[in-house]
Amino acid sequence: MTEVLGLVASACYGVDRRLCDEIALPAAERGWRLAITLTPAAERWLAETGELDRLAALTDLPVRSTARLPAEPRPHPDPAHFLFAPASANSTAKLALGIADNQALTVLCEAIGAARVVVGAQLSDAQQRHPAWPGHLRTLRDAGVNVTRLAADQPWTSVLDALHTPMVGEP
Repeated sequence: MTEVLGLVASACYGVDRRLCDEIALPAAERGWRLAITLTPAAERWLAETGELDRLAALTDLPVRSTARLPAEPRPHPDPAHFLFAPASANSTAKLALGIADNQALTVLCEAIGAARVVVGAQLSDAQQRHPAWPGHLRTLRDAGVNVTRLAADQPWTSVLDALHTPMVGEP
């Protein structure tokens, strides 16, 4: 059985061109079964460029961006590992504050403390200088979240190295 990775992405620079090639495809090639959840804006950006179809082709699970109805079955199993990449400064701050105002953040807020969570934050130097930013990082790190900065000019694939890599056939 293949280990499930909860892959979550928000609308950040490059998500519409880089998510599939630099995060999702390499994760699938490393043996992860992808349970993908997008912020509503990321879903819209990816749908516009056709990348949403490419993402969907990498998994046997539905790609989500909205909540299910109460009577509907859960579309994803509970992953033991989550990767939030790219994570906007806004979504990272909301995660630190426990604000679950969309399906992507709801999944992540519920995962903290129950699963390994890695956040690849993409933010500008100005956003990083905001006085609240160090507190957000401290909150997440104190909760066991691995937070790393994704540089816009570097490959995003390196954030996958913060995850345990499943072996084929590993339970």
